[in-house]
Amino acid sequence: MAFGFKWSGKRDFNSLTEQEILALAISSEEDDGRIYRAYADGLREQYPDSAKIFEEMAEEEDGHRRELIDIHRARFGDSIPLIRREHVRGFYERKPDWLVHPLGIDKVRNQAAEMERQAERFYRAAAERTEDAATRKLLGDLAIAEHGHEGRAEALTEQYAPQSVKEDEAQKERRQFILTIVQPGLAGLMDGSVSTLAPIFAAAFATQDTWQTFLVGLSASIGAGISMGFTEAVHDDGKLSGRGSPITRGLASGIMTALGGLGHALPYLIPNFWTATTIAIAVVFVELWAITFIQNRYMETPFLRAALQVMLGGALVFAAGVLIGNA
Repeated sequence: MAFGFKWSGKRDFNSLTEQEILALAISSEEDDGRIYRAYADGLREQYPDSAKIFEEMAEEEDGHRRELIDIHRARFGDSIPLIRREHVRGFYERKPDWLVHPLGIDKVRNQAAEMERQAERFYRAAAERTEDAATRKLLGDLAIAEHGHEGRAEALTEQYAPQSVKEDEAQKERRQFILTIVQPGLAGLMDGSVSTLAPIFAAAFATQDTWQTFLVGLSASIGAGISMGFTEAVHDDGKLSGRGSPITRGLASGIMTALGGLGHALPYLIPNFWTATTIAIAVVFVELWAITFIQNRYMETPFLRAALQVMLGGALVFAAGVLIGNA
């Protein structure tokens, strides 16, 4: 008989023996050291100064691990039980480094600070569960050390990443964001918004059938999105140009291309032709304004020049579509 109960296979923290608490602390320090080294490896190429911070923090975690192993060996011998964070119910978890680093260097630093706060709480709880004086002293000392790591991290930051370095790293991060996300996304939005104007409005004025116009717009938008996405992804692997992941750039370009075309295709789901066309034209103006804003905000193109370029190009393509549709 099935009762819908699923055994989680996890232990309650309060059920752990002192040996298991020590083993959990050892494995946690090993994991944290690996995570800090992964952060350092991920940052080293673009942010070498910040990478040094995480290298030193990893070395400190190694020191904690050695102290814990020494006291385990003295009390329980050389055989350390295999118990990790994921084996304990409600125990704090670590985010994989690949989930943190792409979010930016500040996110990595914030995650490291949260790691130290979680470790401090664990050691305080572990010390309360321990009766052996030497073990309790070590766990309490480690809780204090983890609490002091915030100040240590600040000191390392001042040593390796003073304000001038932080500003330089912020500029590099912004530049990488523009190269990997903004540029391909902007190119896609421009292509999707402008290049689909002619076929969509040509179909609209030629047939005055909103459903057929929608199908033309849908196919043009999706086709253009796939084409732009693949082109962006395969023409440059980013290694020499420094433009970042080709998959990320391809997705940014493809998605924005499709959205640019769908914006003025979706109104033709409205049965009334002139209502749909009026809304589609209004959407086109919103799309062109968005392109102008992005160019001004991220590409530092003067707003009036960007507006003139975008509006002129959009007007010419729109006029071509209307003329062809009425031919």
